Amino acid sequence: MKSKALVLNATQPNTARALLALFVGIALFVGQATIAHARSAPESFADLVDKVSPAVVNITTTTMVAASGSPQQNTLPDGSPFEDLFRDFLDRQQQGGPRRASALGSGFIVSEDGYIVTNNHVIDGADEVTVELFNGGELIAKVIGTDPKTDIALLKVESDAPLPFVRFGDSDIARVGDWVMAVGNPLGQGFSVSAGIISARNRALRGTYDDFIQTDAAINRGNSGGPLFNMEGEVIGVNTAILSPNGGGSIGIGFSMSSAVVSRVVNQLQEFGETRRGWLGVRIQDVTQDVAETLNLDDAAGALVTDVPDGPAKLAGVVQGDVIVTFDGKHVPDTRELVRMVGETAVGKSVRVVVFRDGRTQTLKVVLTRREDAEAASVVPANTPPQVTQEKELLGLTLKGLDADLRGQLGLEVSDNGVIVMGVDETSQAFEKGLRAGDLIVEAGQHKIVTLVDLTKRIEHAREAGRKSILLLVRRSGEPRFVALSLG
Repeated sequence: MKSKALVLNATQPNTARALLALFVGIALFVGQATIAHARSAPESFADLVDKVSPAVVNITTTTMVAASGSPQQNTLPDGSPFEDLFRDFLDRQQQGGPRRASALGSGFIVSEDGYIVTNNHVIDGADEVTVELFNGGELIAKVIGTDPKTDIALLKVESDAPLPFVRFGDSDIARVGDWVMAVGNPLGQGFSVSAGIISARNRALRGTYDDFIQTDAAINRGNSGGPLFNMEGEVIGVNTAILSPNGGGSIGIGFSMSSAVVSRVVNQLQEFGETRRGWLGVRIQDVTQDVAETLNLDDAAGALVTDVPDGPAKLAGVVQGDVIVTFDGKHVPDTRELVRMVGETAVGKSVRVVVFRDGRTQTLKVVLTRREDAEAASVVPANTPPQVTQEKELLGLTLKGLDADLRGQLGLEVSDNGVIVMGVDETSQAFEKGLRAGDLIVEAGQHKIVTLVDLTKRIEHAREAGRKSILLLVRRSGEPRFVALSLG
């Protein structure tokens, strides 16, 4: 009624002002309607279920399992009438040959010619994968490719008729509080639907490329590999895991790998039968506030390079101690985001990497190689020994220079230099920062150290320069990381 009155007023002398009021009124009305729509619960999910359910499948896998060779004890009391029956049962279990074991999961069809997405753990190690369609038909599936890092697998079935399918949506625009619907085969009960909201986004559980959507829609065993739909009927996640402290069923905390990750993996599996992720060739750690202060960085952001093995980054001039602040034109907030950026970049692409070094930024050009090739080529270095020393206490640490015995005990190579942590005062900041006996300090103040004298000089130099802390590069089991210790 209000907007109608404004239209009538627009015919009067003050037309411009009335028209402006009209547009404002309409904008407010539309904005309020949109907000109300976003916050209101759907009256029913039935239409959405009818729309997407034909593309959701149940997955059954069978695997040959060797018979158990370990003897089982008879726990029945002497003289039990069931004793002979139990003995016969044990004999059959121990003498029988291999048997077939089956497992259940879920999946969804993403193309009319029969490509199906599920979890890798649903089909891992299976001898045969059977797909049960919504209409009751069954088809044998072939595994096209798998990606254990994101727990995604791509299957293919052959069908005489085009199959119903669903499309991926944009999980990046999904918001906490949005309604979602999970469909699958929980606990082997067959086709089942549950609904809830997005409880959180960008969750990391264990993997390098984790980007999970957390939901309170009920997800149980057997839901693995099934789709998480938005209200448009688009797949925005693949149901993968639940948080269940007692090993039971759903407690309202389920996790779905986001479609932003899954769609890329599926495209690569479909095209190549494997994943092809970009590789920069650096080891990195997050920049903490104390590390940022030590390096004179304005913000505790970016990725601090702890090691540069042979690879694309080394060829481009990246060095240990650099802080990567932008990658391919995008700001790098932390190590997790950098790993994701690099992994999503095409192999062979030349990218600009901006690093912070010696108080200023530098731009380097890096040509990415393939991560999977680099991982396959990596080998564990051989152990060796030989050299000299004494002990000293500094910054809450009991330190000793490397000698032949220590090299042998720690499995270090001749080329490994530094100072060994023999002990840590548990009341010290060094202990709080995670330094422990056996750690090898290889740099101090971004200068390499070989002896205790080198370390002492770097500490004295930092104090004379008025620095409040010193940055140490520490190796543990070959893995490097930076630690900033106060000089107070």
